[in-house]
Amino acid sequence: MSTEMADPAGAKPTLRDVALAAGVHLATASRALSDSKTRPVNPRTAALVRQAAAKLGYVPDQVARSLRTHRTPAIGVLIPDMTNPVMPPLVRGAEQVLAQHGYTTLFADTDNDQAAETQRLAMFLSWRVAGLILATARRDQPLAPELVNSGVPVVLMSRKLDATPVPSATIDESVGIAQALDHLIGLGHRRIAYLGVPLWTSAGHERLVAFREITRDRGLDLPPEFAQVCDGYSERDGEAALAALLARPDRPTAVLTGNDMMALGCYDAIRAAGLRCPADVSVVGYNDMPLTHRVDPPLTTVRVPYFDLGRQAASLLVEALDDRGSTERSVRLTPRLLVRDSTAPAPT
Repeated sequence: MSTEMADPAGAKPTLRDVALAAGVHLATASRALSDSKTRPVNPRTAALVRQAAAKLGYVPDQVARSLRTHRTPAIGVLIPDMTNPVMPPLVRGAEQVLAQHGYTTLFADTDNDQAAETQRLAMFLSWRVAGLILATARRDQPLAPELVNSGVPVVLMSRKLDATPVPSATIDESVGIAQALDHLIGLGHRRIAYLGVPLWTSAGHERLVAFREITRDRGLDLPPEFAQVCDGYSERDGEAALAALLARPDRPTAVLTGNDMMALGCYDAIRAAGLRCPADVSVVGYNDMPLTHRVDPPLTTVRVPYFDLGRQAASLLVEALDDRGSTERSVRLTPRLLVRDSTAPAPT
């Protein structure tokens, strides 16, 4: 096997140099370094090619690759609101996996605006990205025709669509809601309110459905007003919704919120009503965003593994890219209740 380089003058090594050094055909070297799944190279040959590439210091010419494939080695990731504390771990997890597979990640924030989402998607497609990860999808919104017709693999992250089958990485919301409710019921609470996030997200819809089904199955006869859907995700949304419920003669003794920000707003509503958390009203959040263990009282919440969720979404996309097509496979991760000091036995 020859180890002679094609260009002894110190020029940047080429794929042809790698093939020559490994003693294989040029096409074989290309398939080995791209880890082709459609025409795989046997492991021994692939190892020889990688060793030769490492020894020569070969770096793939991504521009040339883009010209051949009509795609850039970039992945477009659409985010609805980067100020949302759950977004950083999501995108970190996705970027970590994509970088391991040689992809550059391009992020765009739509600020929950559908017109901005359409514009960003068009921009990504014009840049010929290799794939897309969407954390912006609304459950009743089908994929845009130009996206479907583009042939670009798409994976949904922390979102699902009602009608269109698209691979997704999501959370088993019913498990999280059941854990929170069973914890509160075990503490003797029977008047439990739910303040949910908007229903246009799959998570918001699934959590509300789970709350209604589980409270019914557990024998809780709750007023319809105890299950509310807020317009947004903020502390103000949680505070206003709980303040109205606390003014009722049959006020709730516990509240489960659709996210941690709303739970912190509930703290304000409880104080404003002259009540105490958790002595008078227990509060459970959802997501376990940073510093929820540092508030007073430390917040009992459902931890969602957002970093792992991002990794799973990226892995699904890499799987689709390796197979040169879409995959039907989706992934659901399991949340976990973290019990802290914002929940206590129901007042007698």
